[in-house]
Amino acid sequence: MWRNSLSFSSKLAHSNSSYCLPFFLRTSPKPSYHALLGRSNSTSPESTSVADPVKWSESGPGIVNFGAHAASASAADLSSLAASSMGKAKDVAYLAKHYGRCYWELSKARLSMLVVATSGTGYILGSGISIDYLGLCCTCAGTMMVAASANSLNQVFEVNNDAKMKRTRHRPLPSGRLTVPHAITWASSVGVAGTALLACKANMLAAGLAASNLFLYAFVYTPLKQIHPVNTWVGAIVGAIPPLLGWAAASGQISLNAMILPAALYFWQLPHFMALAYLCRKDYADGGFRMFSLADASGLRTALVALRNCLYLLPLGYLAYDWGITSGWFCIESTILALAISCTAASFCMNRTAKTARRMFHASLLYLPVFMSGLLVHRQSDNEQSVLVEKSHKFVELLPSLESIEDYAEHIPQRKYKRDGVGSQARPPVAYASVAPFPFLPAPAYVSS
Repeated sequence: MWRNSLSFSSKLAHSNSSYCLPFFLRTSPKPSYHALLGRSNSTSPESTSVADPVKWSESGPGIVNFGAHAASASAADLSSLAASSMGKAKDVAYLAKHYGRCYWELSKARLSMLVVATSGTGYILGSGISIDYLGLCCTCAGTMMVAASANSLNQVFEVNNDAKMKRTRHRPLPSGRLTVPHAITWASSVGVAGTALLACKANMLAAGLAASNLFLYAFVYTPLKQIHPVNTWVGAIVGAIPPLLGWAAASGQISLNAMILPAALYFWQLPHFMALAYLCRKDYADGGFRMFSLADASGLRTALVALRNCLYLLPLGYLAYDWGITSGWFCIESTILALAISCTAASFCMNRTAKTARRMFHASLLYLPVFMSGLLVHRQSDNEQSVLVEKSHKFVELLPSLESIEDYAEHIPQRKYKRDGVGSQARPPVAYASVAPFPFLPAPAYVSS
């Protein structure tokens, strides 16, 4: 009887196991656990096969415990996945920071922003009373991209020279942080994009000036630095074009009034560069650049060039006022600024030391933003000029014409005058038209009685 009951229970357990296992596998939420379940049952010393149903049924709680282990393994997998995602995000952030800094240094961003400031000032001066701020932003963005392209190409061509100079050896190309093909691709992309933006949002004249300035800086000024000291004067021309570009972008033309700010930039750059070339003579000599200061051992000719161009800045305020660009206050302010920088140049000329050269360099850094700010603050708007023109036209319209003056003179009643103690005689007419400053008055006639 016990045997029958035991055999019956064993059959019942066998039948239950045959139905429970497929059910457990079907209701398992994650199929990946099945392989783990098989490996656990096969490798555990307490695991049993279907041939031993009693022990297999007793091992049921062990299967429940294995589900907890699987959940912990899943959590570990998720944490490792999150850690790998964080690592990839950090890598992406590092690459973005690395290339961003390389592009910033390759473009000489500070110098490019100064070029953008001069171009924006030229745009405002050429706009008159109404300023198109969208056009101003597009012009500044296009100028920034073209300037970044020019500076990048400059470093591509001078990578070997920069590697020899102390102040430039840590740039992206000499230090190996960026490859030359990568830099060429970057420079070409931003140069084409900047020129296209100026052509679409400004006009073809501004785009042509930008493209010509890019060519002049990258393919004329840059190789000329290793050939002849005249490169400084060519570089001054390059620096004078951006404000002309801004004026052309705003007005669509180039007039005589547009030459004030370019002239100021041209004359300003020479003392600025001469001071820098004097301070960095050793670096320029190590890099193989033919600067003007290297052929001037005493520094006297370098100082005289700087002083002469500082004196050329003196009449610019008077010209701006005379041409109707600014008010009379700018004339005074511009003269004071020019005298201040001329004093530093004269000090450098009399005592050629690094201290006086640095003082002139700092004065040049102060001169340009103050000069441009004065132009913007004291500029004469088109409204004020048009009011003056309208008043002059109205005044001219009020004046009688020459024919009406003659007709009026013919119909003036003749008046008789007597001289005391002298016989009467006719007096010749007195033509007031010949008497300054009233040439428009009618000429009366006098007839004696």
